[in-house]
Amino acid sequence: MSSQDLEKRIQALEDIEAIRKLKARYCAYCDNGYDADGLAALFVEDATWDGGAFGHFEGRKAIHGFFAGISKKLSFAMHYVMNPQIEVDGDHATGRWYLFEPCTFSEGSQAVWGAAYYEDSYVKVGGSWKFKTVKITSSFWTPFEQGWVKARSIAG
Repeated sequence: MSSQDLEKRIQALEDIEAIRKLKARYCAYCDNGYDADGLAALFVEDATWDGGAFGHFEGRKAIHGFFAGISKKLSFAMHYVMNPQIEVDGDHATGRWYLFEPCTFSEGSQAVWGAAYYEDSYVKVGGSWKFKTVKITSSFWTPFEQGWVKARSIAG
């Protein structure tokens, strides 16, 4: 293996780790009251966040606005992301993550189980990875008491 090949492999591993940390920061900001300033800073200016039933937002300003108001609908959330599939191609990358999220819908103070997967794209800007797109495809959002067998989706 040439030193150039080794450098490329090491860079790819470093990029993957940086993307994992980016996603971890995203989850931490969500789970800390949806810190809109912190979350918006993780996105490029022309990013898109598509949460399906939770809404579609284009541009960092619109994404900030969404996160600034979501805590009125979700008073508690704990994002567990797992099984990442990250592919890096230079300064662009894609990622797919499973999401399991116990949360509380504010209306009725309702405990809810959520499951979905994220499909993200990332760009490296000034040496740092940022979100270009975040798309959430929901499997279920269901009341804790009923589970996903009795009530598969209450999101929206």
